[in-house]
Amino acid sequence: MVPTPYVNHIPTLTGGIGASQLLRFYRDFFIPCNPPSFHTTLLSRTIGSDRIVDEMLVSLTHTCEIPWLLPGIPATGKKVEFVLVSVVCVRGGKLYHEHLHWDQATVLVQVGLLDAKLGAVGLGKGVVRRLPISGVEAARKCVDEGSVESNKMISRW
Repeated sequence: MVPTPYVNHIPTLTGGIGASQLLRFYRDFFIPCNPPSFHTTLLSRTIGSDRIVDEMLVSLTHTCEIPWLLPGIPATGKKVEFVLVSVVCVRGGKLYHEHLHWDQATVLVQVGLLDAKLGAVGLGKGVVRRLPISGVEAARKCVDEGSVESNKMISRW
């Protein structure tokens, strides 16, 4: 690692800055906190002179709290699939930073904390009748582009 590396899991603002925070994060909140069913499938990889970008399908059953993904949410027993994009930047052959991106609404729908069809409290009082979110369909469409019809959320389509 460079002297001050950082990891940022964008949707949940988890990770850390500096070697000691990263050691604690990976040791206590990331690696050992994934459920036994946690599995990643590499969908694509792009390698540049100073970074690696991986697109992965993540699948798991939410059998324990997962602090980096669903901080503070007890196990729901629900199956979850989502696409995660990891951007790793390297300087001089050492880790400089890592950014992880995923659609948190997709995860929240699958564990039952958001309803993709009903939306959120307060909707329906104006023009917005439904939140533009989906569930497992988002991950499945990334893996197989024909698995879900495109543009269903666009009312004028």
